[in-house]
Amino acid sequence: MAKTYLEIVKYMVESEFTIDGMVDKPDIIGAVFGQTEGLLGNELDLRELQKNGKIGRIEIELQPQGNRTHGKLYLPASLDRIETCILAAAVEAVDRVGPYEAQFAIKKVEDTRSEKRRKILARAKDLVRILLNTEIPDSREIAELVQSDVRASEIASYGPENLPAGPDVGKSDEVIIVEGRADVLNLLRNDITNAVAVGGATNNIPKTIIDLCNQKEATIFADGDRGGDLIIRSLMNAAEIDYVTKAPDGKEVEDLTRKEIIKSLRAKTPVDQAASDELRRQRQGQSYQRTQQPAQARPMPSNSSGIKPPSQLKEPSRESTLKPAPSIIKSISSEDDKGIPAIEPQSLKEGSASPAAQPALQSVILTQLSSGLDELSGTLRSRIYDPAGNVVKEVPIRELLVEVQDSEGAYAIVLDGVITQRLVELALQKGIKAIYGNRANPFQKKEKDIILYTKEQGVL
Repeated sequence: MAKTYLEIVKYMVESEFTIDGMVDKPDIIGAVFGQTEGLLGNELDLRELQKNGKIGRIEIELQPQGNRTHGKLYLPASLDRIETCILAAAVEAVDRVGPYEAQFAIKKVEDTRSEKRRKILARAKDLVRILLNTEIPDSREIAELVQSDVRASEIASYGPENLPAGPDVGKSDEVIIVEGRADVLNLLRNDITNAVAVGGATNNIPKTIIDLCNQKEATIFADGDRGGDLIIRSLMNAAEIDYVTKAPDGKEVEDLTRKEIIKSLRAKTPVDQAASDELRRQRQGQSYQRTQQPAQARPMPSNSSGIKPPSQLKEPSRESTLKPAPSIIKSISSEDDKGIPAIEPQSLKEGSASPAAQPALQSVILTQLSSGLDELSGTLRSRIYDPAGNVVKEVPIRELLVEVQDSEGAYAIVLDGVITQRLVELALQKGIKAIYGNRANPFQKKEKDIILYTKEQGVL
């Protein structure tokens, strides 16, 4: 439509018409003005209303069809609702255009301001949403932003290696070991102030990290990738780790949200369980590699050499596998003369030791220690025994060092976990003679005054 020349268009009258002949736009407009002139009085005369700016220019849309003319008429008005409807009825009263009969029918009287209101409301909602989300953060967001920046500025250097660390690493009883400075910063932003970074080194763990692990309860918080696995393995071999946890697969600690950090730390597992899982994965990998070797790479024994095929080989009897060595038998015989019961073959298999340490243990105690190790399997608990073979105390593994430190007259320890250098040194100070466990960490030297036995390797 063309311009209506009105400052404000309140209503739009829309009418459809049919004329029984071929006419032009001026013919239709002239008929409307002519047939309504004087019909409604001077106040509602179309010419006077148009002169005073109360109605706009009438627009016509023509659609000729054969010998007839169809189309639409649009009449913009700035009158009130009642006067506009009266004008619409007057337009509908036009019945001739030129020499031809005509029929006008009002289709609607539209309030143009309602459409404007809808557009204004929709745009206002968009502006408010943009303002709240990007331009003007609320007071809580401002406080969190300032607080996170302040915490990030609190990152410090710890130890002679100047490792990135939170401000509470030295004061806290627990320490979280992460890979790099960005991980420490992310934990600081989420209220975790006792984290320290190992620096990403997998072949040379800083001495500060080892000392912290020996003095405090240490948790490894690694990335969820291959690099995180290497960090965990290196730390477990070099330091006394208590718990292990990882970021979700494919994510790094520095990218985690607060919820993901808390969830990962709550899901931490004891180092013994983590080590068992790692060993199981390694064994599965080795088994898979063996099964993937080509058949020609595994030579079969030749019958010409006199070697029997596997199906004809006899399985060794249990008695032969339990038969003690002659040196052990000799020491047993000498002990029989002194009144100490002889050690049965079964106990020798499960707890055999060097001739120097063997006379100090009785067969009953050895059998009880081995049985206790089987009973504790999968419980992550430990037991302290007295010289008579009685259980003095049974505690979770994480409390074992404290109990051994406070114990007097303890004779042996059995734990469903890893025998560590720290535990061995404390046991030697307390005069403990034997430690039974699932496996053991590598030791710098072999101790002669204590028997160390594991399910995986036997006597160390």
